[in-house]
Amino acid sequence: MTLPTPQARRGPVSSSERALAPDLARGFMLLLIALANTPWFLYGQDTNGVSAHPTDGSVLDRVVQFLLIAAVDARIYPLFAFLFGYGIVQLYRRQIEAGVTDRAARAILRRRHWWMIVFGVVHAALLWFGDIVGAYGLVGLVLVWIFFRRMDRTLIVWSAVLTGLLTLVTVLGLVSLPFMPADMTIDQGGFGDTAAINAEENYGASVLARLAMWPLIALGQGILGLVVPVMILLAFWASRRQILENPGQHLRLLRRTAVIGVSVGLLGGLPNALTHVGVIGIGEHQAWIFTLTQSLTGLFGGLGYVALFTLIAARVQSSPVARSVPVVAIQAVGKRSLSSYLGQSVLFAPLLSAWGIGLGANLNSAGVAAIACLGWVVLAVLAYVLERRGTRGPAEAVLRRLAYR
Repeated sequence: MTLPTPQARRGPVSSSERALAPDLARGFMLLLIALANTPWFLYGQDTNGVSAHPTDGSVLDRVVQFLLIAAVDARIYPLFAFLFGYGIVQLYRRQIEAGVTDRAARAILRRRHWWMIVFGVVHAALLWFGDIVGAYGLVGLVLVWIFFRRMDRTLIVWSAVLTGLLTLVTVLGLVSLPFMPADMTIDQGGFGDTAAINAEENYGASVLARLAMWPLIALGQGILGLVVPVMILLAFWASRRQILENPGQHLRLLRRTAVIGVSVGLLGGLPNALTHVGVIGIGEHQAWIFTLTQSLTGLFGGLGYVALFTLIAARVQSSPVARSVPVVAIQAVGKRSLSSYLGQSVLFAPLLSAWGIGLGANLNSAGVAAIACLGWVVLAVLAYVLERRGTRGPAEAVLRRLAYR
């Protein structure tokens, strides 16, 4: 028998080794990410300074805005963070089980995360300032370095500490709500100024603007916002127990997490959504407080979505539905989540940005949401074709070649 050398590396996971739940969750997640990004392409419209969503529109537009704020905004990137952290442990475990040394396996992780940062910079420069691939590569480098070898108790304690810190900031904001002077103003540009990056007609100037914005998003959303580190630490813990691979053994935990998480996420998004559509009459000098509740409850909402998608996968995995075209297509998108995520920008940025066709200046919330759904369907069809051919996504193929050398 030939023993693996210390530098031996097994290749990336094969289709037969993949669990349905993570891929199904990633596939759904890509649709929700597309919807979450839509407001940023509606440049030139008035916002209230605390949301990227326009402050006007038809009844249908207002319904779309309400649903996105309550159920999608600040709920999907935590879901993405959890699945990313879960995959880190999966990748490491496969290498160790194949006989790769700890040092060599961790080197693969480091290369992968460094190249994700490079992917993120290129993605931001060329197409989309809100890139999260680089942000997650950055936080992956930091958290793997600090926490990857820590005990389970350490992961839970630090996730609780960071959640507690975020909760404290939110509570202090809510307590201060009645005492805010009415003449305190917010920069009305706020989100509108950020969305205005897509209003730049000169492509070269738009590249510079996106590159200037990307580091702030990578640091703010990736690390300083605290939500992503919390989700990745919890994902480390969950992946060690292979909860998504074996949902039948963890049904009680998954059901409780789904019910509590989704409920807290939806209820926590209501104040922001109701304020946006004018049901809650609160001054703009106070409305920003609900961005804090949005972020905190989005953490629970992201966990709830993970558990819900896992329960759905557990139900369909052993049934004929798992082999149906829609399920296979959604799973195919999940298997190619990086390619699908970048593919959204390839479809939407030239179509909606001012340096391209510029449809974003003339659309409303409902219209751009419809385009997002249609784009996701197009990418699902392409992913399905690649799945039938047994071909990996192009971005995954490049990243894996760079990471595995």
